[in-house]
Amino acid sequence: MFRNIFVFVLYLLSFSKVTLWAQSNYMELTFEQSIQMLQEKNQSLKIASKEVDLAKNEHERLNALWYPSLSATGAYVHMSNKVEVKEPLSQFTEPAKNFVHTIIPNDQIISSILDKIGAYSLSFPLAPKDLTTIDANITWPIFTGGKRIYAGKIGKAMISIAEVNKEQVSANMQILLVENYYGLRLGQRIVDVREETYKSLQKHFQDALKLEANGMINKAERLFVQVNMDEAKRELESAKKELNVAQNALKTLIKIDSDTNILPVSSLFINDTLPSVLYFKSLIEGNNYIVNQLRFQENIANNELKIGRTGYIPNIALFGKHTFYAHGIEKNLLPRTMVGVGFSWNLFDGLDREKKIKQAKITKQALALGKDKAIDNLSVALDKFYNQLQNALENVSALNTTIEMSKELVRIRKKLFTEGMATSTEVIDAEVMLSKVQIASLLAYYQYDVALINLLSTCGIPDSFHQYSLNGKSEHYIFEP
Repeated sequence: MFRNIFVFVLYLLSFSKVTLWAQSNYMELTFEQSIQMLQEKNQSLKIASKEVDLAKNEHERLNALWYPSLSATGAYVHMSNKVEVKEPLSQFTEPAKNFVHTIIPNDQIISSILDKIGAYSLSFPLAPKDLTTIDANITWPIFTGGKRIYAGKIGKAMISIAEVNKEQVSANMQILLVENYYGLRLGQRIVDVREETYKSLQKHFQDALKLEANGMINKAERLFVQVNMDEAKRELESAKKELNVAQNALKTLIKIDSDTNILPVSSLFINDTLPSVLYFKSLIEGNNYIVNQLRFQENIANNELKIGRTGYIPNIALFGKHTFYAHGIEKNLLPRTMVGVGFSWNLFDGLDREKKIKQAKITKQALALGKDKAIDNLSVALDKFYNQLQNALENVSALNTTIEMSKELVRIRKKLFTEGMATSTEVIDAEVMLSKVQIASLLAYYQYDVALINLLSTCGIPDSFHQYSLNGKSEHYIFEP
């Protein structure tokens, strides 16, 4: 009867555990899936994409310089006086008087009449005080000395800079993702180690109680086991809290609902062999984001220098004008349609052109020096990451042997303890040592993965991290019996 009740209680406990697991909102997530979610939801990547769109729009704006500009203008003008032509009549009456005097020398009457007429002026109105016009104007530059060509090249370089910046942001986000995703995986595995150690010490404590009851060990030894079991429980709870922090960090990065708990299923890994450091250094000049951005900026400075030199060349353009409506201006005074070609040539501008050319030269030289300096600094950083990889590999290799010996030591001492031939201290020391070397090995795996993504990002090839993970050795070796 008692046995049936005990089995029923165990069934209820098992059922409640399954129910709680089912109610928990867990989501298994591979590293590849997390990258996809990062690319879809990360705000920094979205901002970088908008910067690419802005650069493309600026390039299109610069291309507009190749097309004619069409504008409509209108004006209403009020003048204080009419526009007119006045001609004095004296220029006509004086010759007439001279002619009359040749016929009638002593004439007074006709000359008097002609003098009165000559005192007046003849007025010809051309335009009234109020004028109104509506015109269409077109201007089409046909020669600018190459300004439009160089401006278009600058626009293309701006697009390239924005695209490289987006790639750099993506690489930086991948570094953060590796740190957070594999940090969560590390925290998960550390909790597993702590939990396994705690369970083992619990079992050891139960054995100690039996041995104490049989008089095979004293109370002090049993208390020593109990203290260490409690310490293992405290370390387990601390590891769970750190795991929760890592959970929140990853969920924030890839924009996952806070109620969802992530189960990272992609393992920590190491690669037994790597290409030489010289191979990675050879990729910096052609692939690194900072170097590429400086190269494109140098290209922009070179084109700005060429634009500055075109300031010595005249600009030639076609122009045309058509008047759709005119009030007060007659066609015989101002034609309704005009076309022509003209040029503008800036002969002296206070040495502004010379200063711009000099500034472009200095900028180009500074960018070239900055690019060389960046390559040197990146080579130093790459050496640092490569050394971190090598150190992690050496640590894992050394710890693998230690883990095997620690597992065997735990097995032997547990067996000797049950037979009364080993003390509790010896068993606990073996258990603690095993957990320490397992955690140290996990940390070495994590340090390797973080150093690897930093190295690959420095070389401009962060996407190859996935291939390295496929070819790597998983951390499962640590937990193999």
